Amino acid sequence: MAQLDIFSNIVTSNFQQNSRSSLVVVDNGEYIYMSKFFSKSDSDRFFKKLRENVLWKQESMNMYGKKINFPRLTAWYGDNDKPYSFSGITLRPHPWNNEILEIKHKIEPDAGVTFNSVLMNLYRNGNDSISWHTDAEPELGINPIIASVNFGETRKFQLKHIKTGEKREIELEHGSVLIMKGELQHFWQHQVPKTNKIIGERINLTFRVIK
Repeated sequence: MAQLDIFSNIVTSNFQQNSRSSLVVVDNGEYIYMSKFFSKSDSDRFFKKLRENVLWKQESMNMYGKKINFPRLTAWYGDNDKPYSFSGITLRPHPWNNEILEIKHKIEPDAGVTFNSVLMNLYRNGNDSISWHTDAEPELGINPIIASVNFGETRKFQLKHIKTGEKREIELEHGSVLIMKGELQHFWQHQVPKTNKIIGERINLTFRVIK
């Protein structure tokens, strides 16, 4: 993983520029949330381009002898030799497009990492969700740094400590970035639950480094 030597200085600088940024240290991990990382105009532009240009797909998995569709659409982009396996499926990456590369380059200084892959989810309405899980697959390595970028509707992002049961909740807003690091993926599960509210679409990009 290409760690940047100036990580701490960059983070401090961004905190000064954005008063709504916060570093949160928890048992077995930490995260940084920047609610207005992207401007409204950039966020609107990225949402439109990603919605139109990304090769969204309805993935499914076998459960108890039945084929179950994921309650969201997904896409995997990145370096061409970096497949990713989870929930019984293996995704082969599409090559980067211009919008994804632009987002990637904007967030890498704050993450302190050069990402080589991104998993994208399209939540079409409040019925789309992702259940409790960790991003701790072997190909992500020890203590992975993952940057979650969000465009569209605000959705609740919930964290739960595997051993203590402690819970935390973050409202992931249009144009926000959440950087998860340290031991977080090994000790905390996370989910985006369903909601009964009538809401529109949300696009989430989770940038990561595949070993």
